[in-house]
Amino acid sequence: MSDLQGKVSREIRGHIFLIGLDRANKRNAFDSHMIHDLSLALTEYEENPELRCAVVFAHGDHFTAGLDLVELQPKLADGVFQFSDAIVNPWGTVGRQRTKPLVTAVQGYCYTAGIELMLNSDIVVANEDAQFTQIEVQRGILPFGGATVRFVQAAGWAKAMKYILTGDLFYAQTAYEMNLVTEVVEGKNQLIRALELAERIASAAPLAVQATLKSAHQAFLHSPETAFGNLQQLLNPLLSSEDVQEGVMAMLQRREPQFKGK
Repeated sequence: MSDLQGKVSREIRGHIFLIGLDRANKRNAFDSHMIHDLSLALTEYEENPELRCAVVFAHGDHFTAGLDLVELQPKLADGVFQFSDAIVNPWGTVGRQRTKPLVTAVQGYCYTAGIELMLNSDIVVANEDAQFTQIEVQRGILPFGGATVRFVQAAGWAKAMKYILTGDLFYAQTAYEMNLVTEVVEGKNQLIRALELAERIASAAPLAVQATLKSAHQAFLHSPETAFGNLQQLLNPLLSSEDVQEGVMAMLQRREPQFKGK
């Protein structure tokens, strides 16, 4: 595959789908082809009922240097970040939304669209050497992958504005303190830890995980009142599932449950 096409690797491990940014010679900078391929990979995950959790990671030393503006700039006005309802939008701003859990493992550079990508995941594990910048204003554009909303929601107005209005660099510990990442790990263990968390998620009841995620999304994207109003609607199908029976039997028999997603 040529560099112009961009690359995203795929690997299935049991119920886990590993999605790897694989353009390391360009520090995994996003061109239009890589954006499209990432969308296709997330759509494959969404549509495969055997897959219960996905992990997005990066090959090479860096998660991503952000957008490949040399390739992308002529295409931005044409809607390269506009997504149809047919494929999942990795940034979750418009178009088809992901409904299953996503863990992201970050190391090295995590710039611009990389921050926005991890902010649209559910759990983020960052290596201690990870560094971040939302530098769009220094390039003449604005963050258009969700940072103007999610960065502010996570960090609060004052802390977020310090970085999204200046483009200043910050590091993993600061990202953790601003609630942008879930955990910071030493060494090169970000993917190992992300997989451990993904295994824990994948061992839980899939229908229950998806319902829980949907309720949280409703509160986050709409309002707490919306989420509260829909709790019973989300709960009722779970009560008649095979998985809820398995969960009860496993508790009574003091064993690990074996959920089927039914």
